[in-house]
Amino acid sequence: MNDHPEHTPRVTAFPRIDDYAFISDSEVTALIAPSGAIEWMCLPRMDSPSVFGAILDRSAGSFRFAPDDIATPADRRYIPGTMVMETSWRSGEGWATVRDVLLVGPWRHQQPGRSAHRRAPTDYDAEHILLRIVHCETGQIQFVLDCQPAYDYGRARATWEYLDSYHLAQADADGVDLPLRLTTDLRMGIEGSRAVARTLLKSGDTRFCALSWGSREAPETVEEANRRLVGTVHHWRHWLAGGRFPDHPWSAQLTRSALTLKGLTFAPTGAIVAAPTTSLPETPGGERNWDYRYTWVRDSAFALWGLYTLGFNWEANDYFSHIINLAENAEDMQIVYGIGGETDLREHTLDNLRGYENAAPVRVGNDAYRQRQHDVWGAALDSVYLYARHQDQIDARTWPLLRWAVKSALAVWREPDHGIWEVRGKPQHFTSSKVMCWVAADRGARLARIHQDFERAARWQRAADEIRADVCANAVDSRGVFTQYYGSTALDASTLLIPLVRFLPPDDERVRKTVLAIADELTSDGLVLRYRTDETDDGFAGAEGTFTICSFWLVSALSEIGENHHAKQLCEKLLGYASPLGLYAEEIDPVTGRHWGNYPQAFTHLALINAVMHVVRDEQIELRTALGGESIAPRLDDGMLTGGYIHI
Repeated sequence: MNDHPEHTPRVTAFPRIDDYAFISDSEVTALIAPSGAIEWMCLPRMDSPSVFGAILDRSAGSFRFAPDDIATPADRRYIPGTMVMETSWRSGEGWATVRDVLLVGPWRHQQPGRSAHRRAPTDYDAEHILLRIVHCETGQIQFVLDCQPAYDYGRARATWEYLDSYHLAQADADGVDLPLRLTTDLRMGIEGSRAVARTLLKSGDTRFCALSWGSREAPETVEEANRRLVGTVHHWRHWLAGGRFPDHPWSAQLTRSALTLKGLTFAPTGAIVAAPTTSLPETPGGERNWDYRYTWVRDSAFALWGLYTLGFNWEANDYFSHIINLAENAEDMQIVYGIGGETDLREHTLDNLRGYENAAPVRVGNDAYRQRQHDVWGAALDSVYLYARHQDQIDARTWPLLRWAVKSALAVWREPDHGIWEVRGKPQHFTSSKVMCWVAADRGARLARIHQDFERAARWQRAADEIRADVCANAVDSRGVFTQYYGSTALDASTLLIPLVRFLPPDDERVRKTVLAIADELTSDGLVLRYRTDETDDGFAGAEGTFTICSFWLVSALSEIGENHHAKQLCEKLLGYASPLGLYAEEIDPVTGRHWGNYPQAFTHLALINAVMHVVRDEQIELRTALGGESIAPRLDDGMLTGGYIHI
């Protein structure tokens, strides 16, 4: 739990971003406000138009299942080891507990089609049912169901009709082929676009409601509802049991991050969505509002490292296969794709939505897919390298793509680009982009040696050496610090990747000076900014908050250069900024502790795994040294985005 004095859950027009709960079935996600209302849910998949969108406009649809009086929950938590939310309420003389879950059940036969699974189906699959169960623990409590869908981001009005009884109703909207069926053991009324039910719960009473949108039948009794909830709990715990976690006080944070990443994985393809939301602002009332419901290639190497490190090889291999599929079907590599492999992500604004706390515009799509960001080749090659090291092979379909990726990186590395932060200002010779082109050539050379293509390995190694020499000659300022781009004096948090990708060894003086300069000069209350907006032409006005991923990168970089105490202190501080449910948005305001930006963000949870495992490794080394064992660290595999494999 976060003990920050500003962090008291409250019910206002817009809850804090970090007060939302996140649930998923790995096809659909939902955000639940402290009021008990689902205020963000896109159907039939996580990048579809919203059905409940109140997080972006209070009139854009919500689904509340909570005490009749607007109350603050007494407690909110995940059932341990799961993505099932449990909320306790005290209202008047009664106590009640609500469990919210997107059901996952045994695989059932289905005909392959356009939206079918492309990865190997598992024993479990999404049921396409949102289930909500309430149990009155003691006393009595007035309870309400209020379901108000607003299709197509609030642009299509829902109409309800009864099906057979007061316990089953269906919502439709003109021009939208997505019937929603609401099943409940409460008696529903229809009030315009709302399906409403009210009841007085007494001690021992249990009631349920289920919203379904697929071919699976929803539970019709509370007994069946409980049985299917228990089945979903078993699914999540079975999945989590396949991982490897250190025996450490921070293992709970690793567990929650792993579950969050699984929840952000689109099961039919294996793609990991950057975040399940669009246009949650990076600053109050700001215009830096982006759609993150896509999969970025640069996330791939971080994702593979995190998944492999924690033992989730199946998910890692599926994500790698997704990246390879994208590359096989393209003439060029985009930096970002749709979670089903879509290439056209044209961006537009939704003028009917006011935005979270009136932060406009609300965007759908992401024009970054058109940008040239040269780091994509290094991320792709590092993914191949990680995969090859774990599989002890390079398969036949991977090798031609590897050659293509290295060739592409070597063709563009001398050119300016828009950089890792996707700035919409003038292209520059960004240091991190050059470094990642070096990664492409370096990993290509390593993989060529594994493939026993020694001539190509030597040629690619020479190219890698040339890139490194060019970066060291042009990206280091008079202080001996790596800067944002050639000729600049501005700092950029992306240069923290230099020791993590093994561009230079951690004991290189330029690396040390860069890490310490960022820690001293590019932070606010110890948390790291991407860059200072008054020094960087990113195409937008206004400031932005600290980027949580960059702060976790700093933990890892400090660990790499031997600043272990500082690394552990910062990591502990960052873990204290987690939401009450252990989640992270993109940015944190260090003054108030509020989270800003899209939520929860996969990249941040990947960086958390990276940072925590660095600290765990440091502690193990210190313990062995104190006990008279080896005083040096076990060898870390070269060239990994996180400083190597760490076996616990």
